Amino acid sequence: MTDLHLISHNLCPYVQRAVIVLSEKAIPHRRTYIDLADKPEWFRSLSPLGRVPVLETGGRVLFESQVIAEYLDETTPGSLHPADPLERARHRAWIAFGSETLAAIGKLYSAADEAAFAAAAGDLRTRLERIAPEVEGPFFAGETFRLVDGVWGTIFRYFETFEAIGDFGLMPEAAPMAVWRAAVMARASVREAPPEGYPARLMEFLCARHSHLGGLARAACGTAAKPL
Repeated sequence: MTDLHLISHNLCPYVQRAVIVLSEKAIPHRRTYIDLADKPEWFRSLSPLGRVPVLETGGRVLFESQVIAEYLDETTPGSLHPADPLERARHRAWIAFGSETLAAIGKLYSAADEAAFAAAAGDLRTRLERIAPEVEGPFFAGETFRLVDGVWGTIFRYFETFEAIGDFGLMPEAAPMAVWRAAVMARASVREAPPEGYPARLMEFLCARHSHLGGLARAACGTAAKPL
């Protein structure tokens, strides 16, 4: 039996960071998915922030996705970070930028009307254009898959569903971005990070939003609005 117990939610992109590290390094673990709309009492007592992911290990509880991912990387052989301290710090900085980009994605799918959606889409596009010159290809820093690539894989995953709804012109035309996105999304650890049925579940989530994108998602799927 493994000591590691990862507590997750089936749509959470932050949980996927930990899952990608677990997969890349073949770390045995248990995983439990909970309903964040109906949190069990045992989870409330574990999570100081009431959010996932949470990792139970060694009789202790870790929370915050990047803390968990870093811990898993540091306590197992090899590393998904560069060896050079400056380059490692640079990767961590772009991971933090990735977290802010995920927040921008949340604003995009929550935007109430077309004007707010256009503003959120512009902000998201600007963020992607900002990181584009940093990408070496095929992965962020060359031939080796790193922790930063996994983080951005959780971002790129959203675009697969967004692009099924409409062409919003979010991705920069810079060739390195297209190559990076393709390489990351082809990685088994990234592709298999969410549970089975994720694309349909994400589309259902978007269709249930009372937002501009929610309306577009319902039109694309031919479904009526559902209450959140």
